[in-house]
Amino acid sequence: MACRISELVLECREPEALARFWCEVLDFVVVGRESDGSVEVGPREGFGGAQPTLILSPSADPGPVGARLHFDVNPTDRDQDAELERLLALGARPADIGQTGEEPWHVLADPEGNVFCLLKARIKEL
Repeated sequence: MACRISELVLECREPEALARFWCEVLDFVVVGRESDGSVEVGPREGFGGAQPTLILSPSADPGPVGARLHFDVNPTDRDQDAELERLLALGARPADIGQTGEEPWHVLADPEGNVFCLLKARIKEL
């Protein structure tokens, strides 16, 4: 038997605002709220499926931007350029982490500055 990643925890200043952002980006819904102000977002099916949930945990000092862990996202129903426009409209912004400009992905930051990458759409091989 093995383990699987079930949740990813992201410390942030405004969990509700970040929950709205990531729900829109990933087509997730709020699946839970805790008394400490944490908000858990995940797939519409809820916890326990193939995708991990995100727990947005309140912190007055969420740590340095540019942490060692970041999200990669792939468009599921549009091309990369159209998804980039959508993410920017939701409040993402371009981020410079030293990329050359030749990369096939876009480096972005969410509304609190957490870096993530927008990759090209990936088609499942049958």
